Amino acid sequence: MHMPLEDTLGLNLLAANQHQADHNREHFEAWRLLCLNVMSSPGAGKTSLLERSLAALAPEFAMAVLEGDMTTQLDAQRLEAVGVPVVPITTGRACHLDAAMVAGGLRLLRQRLNPADLDILWVENVGNLVCPAEFEVGEHLKVALLSVTEGDDKPLKYPVMFREADCVLITKIDLLPYLPVEVDRIETHIRQVNPRATVIRVSASSGLGLPTWHAWIRQQLCLRLSMALPVPANR
Repeated sequence: MHMPLEDTLGLNLLAANQHQADHNREHFEAWRLLCLNVMSSPGAGKTSLLERSLAALAPEFAMAVLEGDMTTQLDAQRLEAVGVPVVPITTGRACHLDAAMVAGGLRLLRQRLNPADLDILWVENVGNLVCPAEFEVGEHLKVALLSVTEGDDKPLKYPVMFREADCVLITKIDLLPYLPVEVDRIETHIRQVNPRATVIRVSASSGLGLPTWHAWIRQQLCLRLSMALPVPANR
């Protein structure tokens, strides 16, 4: 029985993306940096979180951002103002970043700095709860955001995003007093989909939970460095 053409094309597309993602990851390993792919629906607070986290972690780590957006560079401009290198990647009609787009962003980044001098590379994906989780970009870890304003059913309605995540941040918890939402129920649904994920409740506005989130990043970076191979002589 022959596979339908659309299924074949889809498999070929994912296979080509995975090949490029593996190639990207080889670069990250050679550069001994940690790459985090940050994903969420639009408005969940990715850029606000990065503004706070970049500012807080900058004294300890050298960082850069690949900033994905469909049409504008507004978020990239916000993050540039924090004082870290940012490469905007405009996707046009695509609702996600793919590995080839990230490879292009890396080429632009290398015109500005040596990635081997970085500790952390952030990839802020396009706001979408479906597509970004389907396309690896070479990241070491996936971080998914879910705001309390989205309700408690999203992990069950969009399970792929949360199943793939290594860390899930429940954001905007400062708004809980004004919403008919139970944060424990949100966390229960996340754990139903992905019991292995680290779940952290945060507020970029008040700063609540950010120290725990930043401690998780430090831990992951230490683990990554402890697993890394010796630095190549041509680094």
